[in-house]
Amino acid sequence: MIIRKLFKFENAHIVRSCSSKRCKTSIHGHSYRAEILLSSNFLDDAGMVYDFGLMKQNIATIIDSFDHSTTIFSKDSDEYKNDIKKHSARWVQIPLNPSAEQFCRIFFVIIDEILKLTLMQNGEKNVEIHSVIVHETDTGYAQCFKDDAYNPQMGEIRLEDIVFSEAVIAEWDDPKLFEKIKNKTKLINPKDI
Repeated sequence: MIIRKLFKFENAHIVRSCSSKRCKTSIHGHSYRAEILLSSNFLDDAGMVYDFGLMKQNIATIIDSFDHSTTIFSKDSDEYKNDIKKHSARWVQIPLNPSAEQFCRIFFVIIDEILKLTLMQNGEKNVEIHSVIVHETDTGYAQCFKDDAYNPQMGEIRLEDIVFSEAVIAEWDDPKLFEKIKNKTKLINPKDI
């Protein structure tokens, strides 16, 4: 069975080397919608694949980190990266060009790791990320599956290459969340939310 949770975030970026002149030369933003699809062949003690309320915990924290943020490609010029960091408190630096396709892949890899590290408290079993869909506009989206997320031909995603600004981290319930994910520290779902 598959369940889907929709998240929204506003984000600015430049997508270097793309065909669209405006996109590759000007900072611009989108009202993104990210659909996170989870699957399992089991249901928990309440008859659910995974409580939507639990998705509002760590998964929502990661996606919300991109809200009202500028996403920076780590291979962009130092001048550009430093200017963004100087003028924007909320930023995320990623090792890939910030396209909808790469947002999908990054969300998939992080959420996959979150689910693998999470100790379930309500009988959840074999909960996996099925896919991620990121809508960049009303008419265009990208969808990522496991084979896409871990495809080195699309660029390697190493969690240690993703950096969240101090302003982003300061808003997390657990400021050490991403460090825990990178260090493969067990995460414990709350019994009640």
